[in-house]
Amino acid sequence: MAEDPLKALSDKTSEAHARIQEAHQHINPVVGVRRGMRDVGIPADAITLDCLRTRRRIMLILHDEEPGTLLCQFGTLDEEASAEFQRVTLAEVKVETLFDWMQDYFG
Repeated sequence: MAEDPLKALSDKTSEAHARIQEAHQHINPVVGVRRGMRDVGIPADAITLDCLRTRRRIMLILHDEEPGTLLCQFGTLDEEASAEFQRVTLAEVKVETLFDWMQDYFG
């Protein structure tokens, strides 16, 4: 049986988060796994990476209608997510990818 995409992404995010905390104590992002979109009829799960110091957010969406694709958005904590997302092949997203995104966007 194939691994759950949300669990796989969550595991990679956790590892990248631990590496960020080791390398850059000032960044210290808050990671949230959100399944609440399903409660309002959106067939998707999300992981948010929030940097309280810079008030920036990276949102990662796994949408059931786009299997194998990760929808990404770089925004702030003070703005609602827009409809514009970058699309990345999920298989291409490695721990290093997530680490680089956090380091570059939150640093």
